[in-house]
Amino acid sequence: MSGEVRVSMVDITEKPVVYREATARGFIRLRKETVNAIREGKVPKGDVLNVARIAAVQAVKRTWDLLPLCHPIPITSVSVDFNVREDGVEVTVTVKATSKTGVEMEALTGASIALLTVWDMVKALEKDERGQYPYTSIQEIKVVEKIKRA
Repeated sequence: MSGEVRVSMVDITEKPVVYREATARGFIRLRKETVNAIREGKVPKGDVLNVARIAAVQAVKRTWDLLPLCHPIPITSVSVDFNVREDGVEVTVTVKATSKTGVEMEALTGASIALLTVWDMVKALEKDERGQYPYTSIQEIKVVEKIKRA
C-alpha cells in the first residue's frame, strides 16, 4: 500500500434478519456525599437518573451517527437500569432489535452516555477546592451479554 488508508462498513447485505440483544454495564465512582444528593433528589441540575436514562435512550438511537462505520439499526427496545451504590452509580443498558447486525455498540454507547450524563449532572458536587475531580471516574464499561436468535 502506498500510504492509502481504506475504511469501509462491513457488508451485511446477505446476512439474515434475526433477533439481536446486547447488554452493557458501566460504573461511575462518586463521593458518598454526591451519592446521597442523588438519592435525596438534591442535585442542583435536577433528577440525575431520569436525565441519564433519557440521554442513554437517545444515544442508543443515534449510535450509527456517532460511530462512523456503524450501520443504522431499527431499535425495538431500550431499557436503562441504575443501581445506586454507596460508592457511585452502576448503569445497565439492554438493547433489542431485529436486524442483520448486532446491537452491542448501541448498548455500549447508551451506557457510556448515561455515565457521562451522571458526571455532567453532579460535577459541581464532585469538584475539589482546586476545581479538579480526584475521586470521580468512569469504570468497567463492557458488554455483559450478547444474544442472537434466528
